[in-house]
Amino acid sequence: MADQPGQGDADANVVGGEARITVHRDSPGDVGFRDIFVSLDGKRLAVLEANETFTVNVKPGPHQLRADNTLFWKTHDLVLGPGEHVRFVAINKAGFGAFAFMFLGAAPLYLTFERDN
Repeated sequence: MADQPGQGDADANVVGGEARITVHRDSPGDVGFRDIFVSLDGKRLAVLEANETFTVNVKPGPHQLRADNTLFWKTHDLVLGPGEHVRFVAINKAGFGAFAFMFLGAAPLYLTFERDN
């Protein structure tokens, strides 16, 4: 189900009737490795490493925002209004036994990608 317009913050820095999307990866719960790839409407926009933030201005209306760490992916369907600024947090979390698998060179890292208030 798509988010409805007007559920994000109004942002005085958004000009020309555009909307803004910010994705940050600075949670203390992030393990700090494996990139997170961010796409909007099927186009890759950013590759986030730990403690990075990405912001993009977009036209108001429906959009599909996706994040993946090559193993897991999460998608949000958005409807953004003019001047709206929505924020998301992306986190790579270690699952049960992940650190044991690191010795083999492949640890399953679970992706959390949610709207940040």
